[in-house]
Amino acid sequence: MRCPRLLVGSLLCAAAAACSFAPPYKVPATVKAPEQYKEAGDWELAQPQDAAPRGSWWALYGDTELTALEEKIQGSNLTLKAAFERLEYARAQYRIARADLFPSATADSYAARERFSTNAPKEIPGYPMLLNDFLLGADFSYEVDLWGRVRNEVAAARAGRQASAADLASIELSLRAQLAEDYFNLRASDAQIKLLDQTSEDYRRSLDLVTSLFKGGAAALADVAQAQAQLDNALTQAAEARLQRAQAEHAIAVLVGENPSTFSLTANALPIDVAPPPIDPGLPSTLLERRPDIAEAERRVAAANAQIGVARAAYFPSFTLAATGGFESTRTSNLLSAPSRFWSVGPQVSLPIFEGGRLVAQTAQAKASYEEQVADYRNTVLTAYQDVEDNLAALRQLQAESNSDAAAVQATSTALQQEQDRYQAGIVTFLDVAVAETAALQAQISAVNIQARRMSSSVLLIKALGGGWQTPLVPIDRR
Repeated sequence: MRCPRLLVGSLLCAAAAACSFAPPYKVPATVKAPEQYKEAGDWELAQPQDAAPRGSWWALYGDTELTALEEKIQGSNLTLKAAFERLEYARAQYRIARADLFPSATADSYAARERFSTNAPKEIPGYPMLLNDFLLGADFSYEVDLWGRVRNEVAAARAGRQASAADLASIELSLRAQLAEDYFNLRASDAQIKLLDQTSEDYRRSLDLVTSLFKGGAAALADVAQAQAQLDNALTQAAEARLQRAQAEHAIAVLVGENPSTFSLTANALPIDVAPPPIDPGLPSTLLERRPDIAEAERRVAAANAQIGVARAAYFPSFTLAATGGFESTRTSNLLSAPSRFWSVGPQVSLPIFEGGRLVAQTAQAKASYEEQVADYRNTVLTAYQDVEDNLAALRQLQAESNSDAAAVQATSTALQQEQDRYQAGIVTFLDVAVAETAALQAQISAVNIQARRMSSSVLLIKALGGGWQTPLVPIDRR
């Protein structure tokens, strides 16, 4: 048995010194990170967030109902559940690939009663036609990874597992941000419904007043029609706001894993003076470490790089050490005796001779896949910077819109009061009142919409920054 042991030792030493045909991996270069975000401008930075929840960023809004809904996502959202199972699948794939680094051994045993044909072409004279066959043995197989094929398969699977973990974090972040957006849109719909219902009551009283004046000969029929049209338009807008609220409520139900038919949220209008929490966007150079989608894209590049090594290794011979041994006999009484033993050991070599261009095409395919992943990674980085800049700009401009619209609400309210007084004094027609009422209502609705957009933009900014606070969401192992 000395010779097989020397062979095994030699092949194991060769495997330890084996090479790899995968290109040395480096994270692809992207655009140079600027020193600060262009749209930050005179952005009012948040105070240090060391005491804030690093994962529960939604707690910054101080809304207990939003927090309760966010807490339901982890265990109830089915999209997140599917992403988690994809991660489990990737983890299993990594373990499968890693198993090829080690020898495989199987045990064999069987017992059979056999009869051979006397008319068979290989019939041996004098050999018994009816006999028993008992076997107890084992097979051993080990591929010597001289060219790094197996190790690159493992590296690709490891990177794929890490990409799936980043994908899970990215999906969770997107779902939580979507929930917060839907929640604030629903509260904005509540505010609109409250405003439009109150406005409809005011318009109804105006209609009653104009109708009374018409019956007394002090107002024209056109004034009655105009007042009726004002009321109907307000009722139509209220119905539309209720539709938007219902759809937002249904979307929230699905996000928290509940049936929309049985899920409901109590009406709670978004306060007109609500403001998004201060957010520190941090430095652009840290963005690549905090966005899970960027981490996922980079890991896909690493996996594609390792697959190039797998494709290149296919050009070279594969070496496998195979061994088998055990006991075989026609009787159980001497099955485990020395004469019944058998064994064989030796290397197997497989070298591709002619593949019809298959290996060349596979290598080209692996390189094209790598370049595709590099392009996707760079595009993901660019999009990440765009997301931050877009929402920084949105928050700054919406703040300006909120200030100017607040002045418009005040001005239109004053103008409406004056037109109502002038109408009752008989100085103007009801058309002037209707125009002032429309302007006042639109200014108030605009104020509600701006507040909702400010809250949504703050959520999207947190999402664009990767969620959490200055903490990488997905630790990456680049071994």
